[in-house]
Amino acid sequence: MVSQECSTRGHRVVVLVRPGLLPMELGIVHRLFGQAVSASGSRLYDVVTCATEAGTVSTDTDFTIQVPHGPEALDDADTVIVPAAKEDYRPQERGRIAEPVARALGRVPATARVASICTGSFVLAAAGLLTGRRATTHWRSCDEFRSLYPEVDVDADVLYTDDRGVLTSAGVASGIDLCLHMIRTDHGAQVANAVARGTVVPPHREGGQAQYIERPVTAAGECSTAPARAHALRHLGEPLTLRGLADAASMSVRTFNRRFRQESGLTPMQWLTQQRIDHARRLLESTDLPVDRIASDAGFGTGTALRQHFHAALGVSPRAYRTTFRV
Repeated sequence: MVSQECSTRGHRVVVLVRPGLLPMELGIVHRLFGQAVSASGSRLYDVVTCATEAGTVSTDTDFTIQVPHGPEALDDADTVIVPAAKEDYRPQERGRIAEPVARALGRVPATARVASICTGSFVLAAAGLLTGRRATTHWRSCDEFRSLYPEVDVDADVLYTDDRGVLTSAGVASGIDLCLHMIRTDHGAQVANAVARGTVVPPHREGGQAQYIERPVTAAGECSTAPARAHALRHLGEPLTLRGLADAASMSVRTFNRRFRQESGLTPMQWLTQQRIDHARRLLESTDLPVDRIASDAGFGTGTALRQHFHAALGVSPRAYRTTFRV
């Protein structure tokens, strides 16, 4: 997490762009991090754009952008983000531009967080930053990614990954999820939610990119698991079983499991645990309720169970989280 000192001086986010840039992805970073402010209204991030050479950089559209900084901007970065570029979809061109960008990443401080949007993950992999780590990329590119970088644990189902300070996201819009996740990690749900509201996007999307992968048309008679999710959210503090959730969706357990994974990218119990952790986070941030009471309200039963799940998901205890993010 970002220290209070780092938050005060302005966390430096550097966006490293390449020829053939997808402009939307650059805009996502500037828009979301640019909206994050403290309770006093101070901006929490300084966002700059750089390239391997300062100057005009082409995009995948009919306009170019003027990039004011060269790779020296990476020298004092706190976070570096690599968006996708047109070359990522043309394997014969990928190496020509990705290699110098990967070399530029060698300038990034060891303490910095590094992230990619969509197929920008190919650059992180080329730089060796994803070796032995879990990562994702756009679902259409996952098979090629696995073939080129077998040393990377590719998860094609999720919207983003966060593995020891190196983050990746799936398709273009998943860059929004990724940036909100980093803001939430740095400054808590209240700041991230304010940014999401200002951008008119959900602060957290359910599931992963599995729900967007092209699949055969749903067979007649099959229905959605949405009623089960709605039921679960109304009864988070109560014992919930797989059978009970399947009944709420009027499905057999086997059909419910399959449909839930298709629609959300998660198993029912993974999704339920995620919702309970999110509820506990909101209570820790906005109330003075004891941890045992929050554990009960969120459906974990005991404070010990909440601490175990919380540490597994966020790497900190509920008490430490509250100390950092209590409103």
